[in-house]
Amino acid sequence: MKYTRLTKEQFEALNKEFSLFLAAQQITADDWDKLKKDNPDNAEIQLDSFSDLVWQDVLNKVAFVDKWEPNSLFLFAYLESEINLIAVKVLDKGIDLTTDAGVAWLQVNYIGDNVELYTASKKYTEEKDITVFETIKKGGVISDGKYYTFFKDML
Repeated sequence: MKYTRLTKEQFEALNKEFSLFLAAQQITADDWDKLKKDNPDNAEIQLDSFSDLVWQDVLNKVAFVDKWEPNSLFLFAYLESEINLIAVKVLDKGIDLTTDAGVAWLQVNYIGDNVELYTASKKYTEEKDITVFETIKKGGVISDGKYYTFFKDML
């Protein structure tokens, strides 16, 4: 398995897509029920294969990931051949960027002595989708890039 298995809730939400996935492999609903009962290891393989396909589709479309921490904000832009990062560090330990109040504070105080900005770029050392997935596993959230774009334009 390349990524991680979807949750039960995710499978339920993708029930139609999973049915189409099974149908593409010529597995009917009755065949699926029988497979789960008689050959659970093979059923697990099918679940993992579908999960990888879903993750691959999602990850190939990701352009931005934000990772919020109490005193830092990491804004990733995933380009074709490299990752660009804008890191925002809040020096005032009384500010928590994981709260609405912290975000509101940052929107007003992004220029000042209590905020430091850093940038970096790095070529991919592995496939882009794996790099994106690892960032998500570490707490990153797929975003629309509005914070990245704001700080990039400011810099």
